[in-house]
Parts: sequence; C-alpha cells; structure tokens
Amino acid sequence: MTYQSVNPATGEVIKTFKELTDKHLEGKIADAASCFESWRHKTYAQRATIVSRASALLHDKADAFARLITLEMGKRIGEARAEVQFSADILAYYAKNAERFLAPVILHPSEGKGHMECSPIGAIFCVEPWNFPYYQLARVAGPHLMAGNVLLVKHAGIVPQCAVAFEKLWIDAGAPAELYVNLLISHTQSDRVVDDPRIKGVALTGSIAAGRSLAARAGQNLKPSSMELGGSDAFIVLEDADLDHTVKWAVWGRMYNAGQTCCAAKRFIVVEKMAGKFLEKFAAALAALKAGDPSDETTTLGPLSSETALLDLLKQVDQAVSNGAKVVMGGGRIDRPGSFMQPTILTDVRPDNPAFRDEFFGPVALFFPVKDEEAAIALANDSDFGLGGSVFTQDHARGLRVASRVDTGMMFINSINWSDAELPFGGIKNSGYGRELGDMGIQAFVNKKLVRTLVAEAPA
Repeated sequence: MTYQSVNPATGEVIKTFKELTDKHLEGKIADAASCFESWRHKTYAQRATIVSRASALLHDKADAFARLITLEMGKRIGEARAEVQFSADILAYYAKNAERFLAPVILHPSEGKGHMECSPIGAIFCVEPWNFPYYQLARVAGPHLMAGNVLLVKHAGIVPQCAVAFEKLWIDAGAPAELYVNLLISHTQSDRVVDDPRIKGVALTGSIAAGRSLAARAGQNLKPSSMELGGSDAFIVLEDADLDHTVKWAVWGRMYNAGQTCCAAKRFIVVEKMAGKFLEKFAAALAALKAGDPSDETTTLGPLSSETALLDLLKQVDQAVSNGAKVVMGGGRIDRPGSFMQPTILTDVRPDNPAFRDEFFGPVALFFPVKDEEAAIALANDSDFGLGGSVFTQDHARGLRVASRVDTGMMFINSINWSDAELPFGGIKNSGYGRELGDMGIQAFVNKKLVRTLVAEAPA
C-alpha cells in the first residue's frame, strides 16, 4: 500500500513515505516485546506520568496537531482542534482512572478467600482508520499503555504525517521509543504481525471486510480481538419532537467530519406527521452549507478525505438511483478544486435497493417517512449494522422506551453526543464487537486472573 499525504482540498501531493522492510519490521516487533518486559513492571503512577505528559503536550500543541489533520484528510480546522483536545482528555482520563479500573476485585467463595486481579498481556497490534487520525489512536493508547501493554500501530495510508506525529508525541513525553511504535507496513506484512507469537492481541477500527479478515486471522492464532466496523445509524424523529432542535442535530449528526463518521446519523426515520416539515427544514439547512478551505474557520463544508472516497460515494449514489431511489437534493460533486461532494438526500430507498443495506460514508442522508413509533423501531432494527442511533421526542420516558428497543451498541436521546471518555463506544451485528473508552475500554487486553486461598486437607 502507499503511505502518502495528499491535501484533499486541493489535490496536491505533499509527501510520500516508504514502507518498512521486513528486516526493520522484525526489529520493531522484537524491540516492543523487549520493552514490555520492563513496562509491565512499572507502577500505575509511573505509567501515568508519561501518559499525562502526552495529554498535556496534545493540549499545549493542539493547533499544530490539528493542522496536520486538516492538511491530510480535510477535516475542518475547528473540528480538528476539538479532536485533538478530546484525544488529550482521553489520555488524561486513563492516567487518572486506570489503577481504579484494574484494581483487584474481592470475591466471596463458599470457603476460603478469593480475588480477581488484572495484569497486562504483552504487545497489542492496532489497525486504525483515517477519519479521526488522533482520536482513534488515543482511545487505544490511553487504556492499553496504562494497563501495562505496549502498542504497535498500523495507521491509514492517507494520514502518515499524523501517524508519525503521534508516535513522536510519546517520545517527547518521555516514553521509551519502543513503547508506542508506528508501523508503515503493507497488508501482507500486517498479516505476519498478527501471526507473530510475540503479538498478544489485535484491535481494529475499519470496514467490515477488514474486520472479517483481521478477526479471522486473530482467531486462527487464538488471540483476543476487538472490532469497531462502522454503522448505518438510525435518526428517529417522533411526532412530538422539537423540530428546530431536532434539525440542528440532524445537520450535525450527518455532516460532522463531512459525514465520515462511523456513528453518524445516516438513516433519517421520521413519523409521517412530522416528515414533511422535517425534510423541508433539513434540506434548507444542508443547502446553506458552504464549501471552502477546511483550514478557514468560516468554512462550513469541507472535502471528503480523498478523491477515491469521493468517487466511491458518487458510485454508491448512482447505484442507489439506478435501483429506484430519488434525489431530493445534491447527488454530485461540487465544481471546484478538491474532493468536495454536495450534501445529498435520497428518498424512496426500498429494501431491494443495495442502498438500503449499505453504509454511506459521507454527506449522504437516506430519508424514510414511517407511520408511527412502532414502524420507526422496526425500520431502525432492519439493518445489518448496530453501532449507534438516536431518537428525538419531548417525552423522556418515550425516548427511553424507544432507545431500549433499538438493537445497537449505543442510543442517544435528543442528541448524538458520544464525545465523552467515560462512555463505552462500540456496537453489535456487523458493527463489530468489544468496547473502547470508559472502564470497559481498558478490560479488552488484560489477563483477569483468579487467585484463591483455601486452607483444607488435600483430597484423598
């Protein structure tokens, strides 16, 4: 694969990086495994010193880190800066709470004493995507380094400068160079890393195809894994929703990061009494967005991450239309330099249309009017994905009822606010398995060992 920085707002090729040779890869795995033997014995306080420094550096240099995101994948600068700050908060959260999360748990057996204790398992291999170049890294680095593991990370090919910058962050924070290792490697080399006996766990955020491949390989090697594989989240609007409030969240939920978010609102399921008014206001709000330089604070619509991403999305829209969907607005690229796409709304997406099952990773909204609450829940659950979702209603008890009945890993009532280090993140069905963040996020790659003391005669 190619590791190359290309500015998606202009198409300019900025820098190309060489992949590691097999010899260099072997050396990095060996060094990481050696580092684990010392890092595992550090106290939580010693680990926290380094992780806290990394957090502080991210906060202090947020603008410089953010500009790399904007340069490499086109995220609007305000969103990029917020991502850096959230990443710093995640690191600080685990520096503060890891020891409490992994503290021994006292058990109460019928005889004697017992407890569960947690210990690190070794070098963890993480494969991460481009859409959140630091956040994806922080949510594995914070918990797993604090747990006492070491990390080897294969980042996406289009954000190599972000990957290099995040590796340097740890060295600047005082970590040994082998603690967090960035790997510029091919897919074939990636398979060999999973197979290597010195690698003890595998974490992926990415596509279904990548998840199936990596999870299968981890399974063949009997290694624990976590998979976060995207979604096609339902945005349910009931007839008693506050329309103005709901439309603001609809625009944010679909258009944040130019729609390139796994837990973005993608299927807008609106009860018929509200459908016409919602669609009118939603379309007007999307039409008001203005494409521009993502490094300009006033820009409200940035580019997609790459020309390939844009062309793939345009093909999806064309396929949806050829199978009966109707374009309410948008549907094409924007006539300007860079990989910009018009905000798009599709209706009349029937179950036999491939678009009904697919994930649209960009500014494309699917609109579904439904009869009532029951129909909304049924349609929300008629999906191969199960990452997140949301429901909008002024009746909180009703919101809780709907949230409980939608089959996802996460549901939000009257918002789509997932940005909290304390909230576990993950899904079910084709959205993967396992959880990141919160107290669950540090449990994925530790050995939970039972220790029991029993004073008794040995069996005869």
